[in-house]
Amino acid sequence: MSDTNASACCEQRVTVRSDEDKKLLINRLSRIEGQIRGVKKMIESDTYCLDILVQSSAAAAAMNSFNRELMAKHVRGCLAKEMTEEGRKTIDELVASLQALMK
Repeated sequence: MSDTNASACCEQRVTVRSDEDKKLLINRLSRIEGQIRGVKKMIESDTYCLDILVQSSAAAAAMNSFNRELMAKHVRGCLAKEMTEEGRKTIDELVASLQALMK
């Protein structure tokens, strides 16, 4: 990619995803959305606080997992387009480190 194309890509701030990637990400978000609706119903039905906290924590962990996956796709896709093979190994190390830190 030339510098001109790289600048245009960054200015537009758009990520084109494959249909498969979109489906995977949307499915994960749909599951998280279901978890959040479940937590809401627990509150509405006066469920014990600690039970709600367990479910809320599970939803937060699922969202963190989604964020880690999206970050990995961003680093490996958007940032790696002009990298050499050695640079891609460095990116894989960076992604692994970020994923470990974001637990």
